[in-house]
Amino acid sequence: MKDYTKFVGLDVSKDSISVAVADTGRGEPRFVGNIPHTPEAIRKCMRKLGTPEQLHVCYEAGPTGYALFRFLVSIGIDCIVVAPTLIPKRAGDRVKTDRRDSLKLAKHLRSGELTPVWTPDEDHEALRDLVRARHDAKEDLHRARLRLVQFLLRHDLRSPKGTRNWSVKHREWLNSLHFERSSLQIVFQEYLHAIDEVADRMKRIESEIHEQAISSVHAPVIQALQTMRGVAEVTATTLVAEIGQFSRFSSPRQLMSYAGLVPKEYSSGTTRWQGSITKVGNAHIRHVVVESAWAYRHSPSLKGQLRARQNGQDPEAKRIAWKAQHRLHKKYHQITSRGNAGKKAAVAVARELMGFIWAIGCEIEKKQLEAVSAA
Repeated sequence: MKDYTKFVGLDVSKDSISVAVADTGRGEPRFVGNIPHTPEAIRKCMRKLGTPEQLHVCYEAGPTGYALFRFLVSIGIDCIVVAPTLIPKRAGDRVKTDRRDSLKLAKHLRSGELTPVWTPDEDHEALRDLVRARHDAKEDLHRARLRLVQFLLRHDLRSPKGTRNWSVKHREWLNSLHFERSSLQIVFQEYLHAIDEVADRMKRIESEIHEQAISSVHAPVIQALQTMRGVAEVTATTLVAEIGQFSRFSSPRQLMSYAGLVPKEYSSGTTRWQGSITKVGNAHIRHVVVESAWAYRHSPSLKGQLRARQNGQDPEAKRIAWKAQHRLHKKYHQITSRGNAGKKAAVAVARELMGFIWAIGCEIEKKQLEAVSAA
């Protein structure tokens, strides 16, 4: 392990950075001061603290992203970005300031008590922003539709019986509506226009997701994941963007924990209690995997869009996907046959589905690495 002589904690905000340093040994960390959040000020501060070989720097993951991490690495300084929720806290500590936070980071960095997060490269971060933009657009679409439905309900307007909301027939019915009062007509038109606007935004984002799924450096893993039932293009791209490198997890259980899909547990002596899932982890992964898990309530089959997605894909990925269909379908019906709700079964299936996703991701990454080595 590399020997550092100074451990630097940075409390990063939009315009300024609070800097604290802990020297090797047991002495208390010292507060250096606040500096502007600019490359020039950061470079000058680091030079004052010591040489790049002496410094080990950390800061909390947050809205400022990974630009500071990449800058520090580019000037030869070792840096980690730490998980805020896993920073040790003392009971009863109710005072929080930038100064105290930077001192605490420096102290915990020296003692090795901080948990680093995986830092994506610029390609991965761009893909992550893309899929999260689609998630935001989908939420905006849901809200826009809900506003229109509530508006129509206030005026006792209901779609014809047997018409599914937001289908072609439903849209034709909406287009036929007219209000005598001009104020109501403009409200209706604006609500309808807001829906069309967000829907068009989603189409543009999904078009770019499709391009990334077939032509980017991540395309082989994205395409291989689509051999799984319930994992189409958007879901596969989301998994790759949020997980990054599958091989960084040494076991599928680590990936399950990363997604917050493992159960809570309290064990003491002979007592052992397990509850619902922790939900401590990446919520984007957890959401798309649970949605995919519902597909396994159906009997194993290979037809339609799934067969088309599997054409030309890696044989090992297809073997794993077929094994997953049998195992997860059986698990779903074992749980529901005991009288448990389908939602509980879907979450349990999602947890095991993460294991199959990990196996496919690691397999494709291994073959990519072998191909690069051979070239």
